[in-house]
Amino acid sequence: MFATLTGLGLSTAAGLNAYIPLMVVGLVANFTDAVRLPQGYEWLSNGWVLAIIGVLLLAEFVLDKVPVVDHVNDIIQTAVRPAAGGVVFSATTAAAELDNSTWMAEHPAVGWVLGIVTALIVHLIKSTARPVVNASTAGVGAPVVSTMEDAGSLSMSLIAIFLPLLVLVALAAFSALGWLTIRRIRRYKAARRARITQRRSGAVP
Repeated sequence: MFATLTGLGLSTAAGLNAYIPLMVVGLVANFTDAVRLPQGYEWLSNGWVLAIIGVLLLAEFVLDKVPVVDHVNDIIQTAVRPAAGGVVFSATTAAAELDNSTWMAEHPAVGWVLGIVTALIVHLIKSTARPVVNASTAGVGAPVVSTMEDAGSLSMSLIAIFLPLLVLVALAAFSALGWLTIRRIRRYKAARRARITQRRSGAVP
């Protein structure tokens, strides 16, 4: 159970920001015993790899806070974030060792699939909501929402590694927020369509 919670938490974080959970897992594995990377994933704690991830994280941090540019970035990240979710889900074995479970280690493809799907769902909600935020706030809300997403990704990454049981609470909160976001998007689009229809009908003699 712990392995699944840790993986779900990290892949959820990857859906918000691909590089934060990768950086957290790499640093924690490099400097502590909280994460033991399985064979084939040692590269994630390599200094050069972490430096590259750091550069990409900095670029993501800046680009995601600029209206319009953030939308282009989200299109690119449609492939990157799910891939990162698959990596972090299957790269952590510390949680599996807590409950003496080797099932995830023996079925690595399951971790990849779950990580990819989880990160993709979060990414799609994020990338769908951002244009609405930009349009409804004239772009002012982009840096605010982006900062909140970065903070959420970092918090979820740390919770997933050090307090995996709390991932259930965090996932419930994310699910509720996602549901509210989707409802708000639908209402915004419905109101926009209604305004367009009214303008068109008013223009017709």
